[in-house]
This record gives sequence, C-alpha cells and structure tokens, in this order.
Amino acid sequence: MLAARGLRASFFVVGEALREHRALAERAHAEGHWIGNHTLTHPRPLGESGVEVREIEAAQAELRELAHPDRLFRPSGAGGDLAPGLLSSAAVESLTAGRFTCVLWNAVPGDWTDAGWVETALDQIAAQEWTLLVLHDVDGACADRLDEFLARVDAEIVQDFPPDCVPIARGAVTRPLDPYLR
Repeated sequence: MLAARGLRASFFVVGEALREHRALAERAHAEGHWIGNHTLTHPRPLGESGVEVREIEAAQAELRELAHPDRLFRPSGAGGDLAPGLLSSAAVESLTAGRFTCVLWNAVPGDWTDAGWVETALDQIAAQEWTLLVLHDVDGACADRLDEFLARVDAEIVQDFPPDCVPIARGAVTRPLDPYLR
C-alpha cells in the first residue's frame, strides 16, 4: 500500500519479532523505509522494566545492517502514553552513550484496540501542525484499514520526525526528559 502511493515510513521493530520476520524487514529496508529499534521484547513501560539497557542493546544487535544510521529508537509505552516511566536514567545513559536518536510521538489512535482508529487518527492529524502518528502491525491492528486511512488522510506524509518528538538526537539530549522519567 505504501509503495503504490510512493510513500516511505519508519518501522520500529521489536527485536524478537525481527527474528521471525527478518525477510519482511529486509524488504522494507531495501524499499527505502527506515528501520529503528523498539526494544527486544516490548516491556511496557520500558522505563519501569528494570532491564532497559539490555532491551535497547539486544534489539540493536538484532537489527544489524538494517538499522538506520541515526540508530533510531522508540521506547515502549503503556497504551501510547508519554508519561513518567517511559524512560529511565539507565535507558537515557544507554541512548546517549550509544548515540541513539530517541523518537517519541504526538498521536496514537489506538489501532490495536479500536476498529474506529481511522477517524481518531484523522482527528489527531487535523488538530496539530505536524503529526508523528504511531500505527501497529500486530494482528487486529491497522492493516485492515490502512488503505482507507491513506486514501482519506489530507496531509503530506513525510519520512521525518518533528523536532518536538526527538528528545535525544544522535546521543545529544535536545530537551528536558523529566516528563518521561520516574
């Protein structure tokens, strides 16, 4: 669906899932999609898991040559909330030392639980100047209605991240992280 529209996206993959679906990630990478780290096992929220550094480093090791040069990382939250516990001091130290770019979001339509996610996503996009929308490829999530969403969205879709959604860029903290730390 993305290729048919000439679109490129960013896929943040869970390391364990990559083991089973590596060929799909390799295809996405070859087609120009960006591949990033979304932890090894998807603990929610990451910053309260107690194994943050292992989750980040082990997933990055799984990515190998598929990893974006900026070492893109998206933490796992609890239901899409940008709340305390999303990150921890240990996770921040790992991300900065490893020169990662941490990517957050400003729109999560709940596609994994809500069949009406398309309308929610369109409303979220219309409500702000630049939207970083998170969709999921898990069973029962966005895939069934992705084509409809792409046909209806009235916004330019770009493969980039709004600065407000990047609190760590190539290892440098770019804005306060206190709202995400417990």
